[in-house]
Amino acid sequence: MTDSPSKANLYERLLRQLRALLEGETDFIANAANTAALGYHNLPDVNWAGFYLCRGGQLVLGPFQGKPACQRIALGRGVCGAAAGRKTTILVPNVCEFPDHIACDSASKSEIAVPLIGGGRLLGVFDVDSPTISRFDAADQRGIEAIVACFLKNSKCDNFFASVPDCD
Repeated sequence: MTDSPSKANLYERLLRQLRALLEGETDFIANAANTAALGYHNLPDVNWAGFYLCRGGQLVLGPFQGKPACQRIALGRGVCGAAAGRKTTILVPNVCEFPDHIACDSASKSEIAVPLIGGGRLLGVFDVDSPTISRFDAADQRGIEAIVACFLKNSKCDNFFASVPDCD
């Protein structure tokens, strides 16, 4: 999927669907579960979509869709840990070329990880994997970052993360 106008339309449609899914619901876990499911079932050529959440200075597996995944990731390790540590989106065309890549599913060939920042605090990462090299591009980055922003806007993060030590 490389046609950016088509991708822009896809992400606009997904954002409309996500807003409808999250309307009236602020629970962080419920919204994370629906966000992961929406991405997994509607983004073409994806084999995993989900969340890693900050817990005690590391990332811990949260709601996701796809094969079973690594349960804990140290900050700075792998694509998710790098995105969390740098607090910036990491887009990896070929995970085999990414230093320190963590292979939870050997079928994954490309990946994008978007940090969750709420209230100036690192909350976790939204991660999407594909079995195709170079699956994700700048249009996907914009679209997935918009999905994360919508998720964060509609979810109560303060209550969920109140008793959890910062990852920072």
